[in-house]
Amino acid sequence: MVMLEGRTAIVTGSGQGVGRGIALALAKAGAKIALAGRTVEKLDAVAREIAAAGGEARAFACNVKDAASIEALVADVVAAFGGVDILVNNAQEVALGTILSVSDTDFEASFDSGPLAALRLMRLCHPHLKASGRGVVINLTTSATRRWDMAGFGHYGAVKRATESLTRAAAAEWGEDNIRVLAVAPHADSPGLKWWIEHNPEEAAAFFKTIPLRRIGRCEEDIGAAVAALCGPAFGYVTGAVIPLDGGQANFA
Repeated sequence: MVMLEGRTAIVTGSGQGVGRGIALALAKAGAKIALAGRTVEKLDAVAREIAAAGGEARAFACNVKDAASIEALVADVVAAFGGVDILVNNAQEVALGTILSVSDTDFEASFDSGPLAALRLMRLCHPHLKASGRGVVINLTTSATRRWDMAGFGHYGAVKRATESLTRAAAAEWGEDNIRVLAVAPHADSPGLKWWIEHNPEEAAAFFKTIPLRRIGRCEEDIGAAVAALCGPAFGYVTGAVIPLDGGQANFA
């Protein structure tokens, strides 16, 4: 499968979990991968996985909460690969807890690493995505934004709703530039979800029963493969949407 051959993708937070799964799937679809994150050792390990499978990837150290680091990332990727065709905004610090328990500092970190980082990266990548003629932005959100009971998820849902609003706006503004902008809302067996399951076993058991497919998605085979498909020509008329990749758990209608 080489539907993305000749294209370059930046994937933030790609050293583990969902980001790694997306990077592996995009590489298998033929894209060259710029692996971005704070822990270069993890990125290097993923780069070796991609190379062993016949793909091409390079690791780029980046702290998405730092504007200068983001600017350097885009400049370095363009210098290394010649452009950017796909941007995946996956990296995100998550503040979970009640309204009274989450600190301003943790909430600000969630905002800085989420919608603000995505906005900065989208702006910097825009000229390269436009030059591509087939640019795609994938922003990650969460089905937690659709929970009927938002107790403990208010801060997380707030920053992800902001990301969804930016996604919709960019899709509307950049469509004439042949740039598609989408959000995906995955449930995946990531380190973050595994941590939540371990620390909230009763809530997790009840949660699993609300998933019609009765399982958590696999980072590469379920989430990554779907993202790769969305970046390809078969979905070339889809933009501005939030795509649920959650086994049918949330009501996105």
